[in-house]
Amino acid sequence: MKLKKGFVLRDVCGEHVIVGEGLGAVNFGRLLALNETAAWIWRQADAMGEFTIDALADKLCEEYEVSAEQARKDVAEMVGKWQQENVVE
Repeated sequence: MKLKKGFVLRDVCGEHVIVGEGLGAVNFGRLLALNETAAWIWRQADAMGEFTIDALADKLCEEYEVSAEQARKDVAEMVGKWQQENVVE
């Protein structure tokens, strides 16, 4: 899967938010707030282009002291939320 074009991570007043820009924002019209770790995962997904939950979980394990099982669970939950918000394809 990959992040949809037109959605970007921005810092707004010290908060990490996903915003829609250009045509990608036509039906979006809101901000999605992310915590520090979720913003880090978004940046990794963006850098990878095409990504999998397992690949992101591996990156998370490399960066943070977290078990592979917990990393996969956390990444799957976050990507699931992004899918519900229609910012990944």
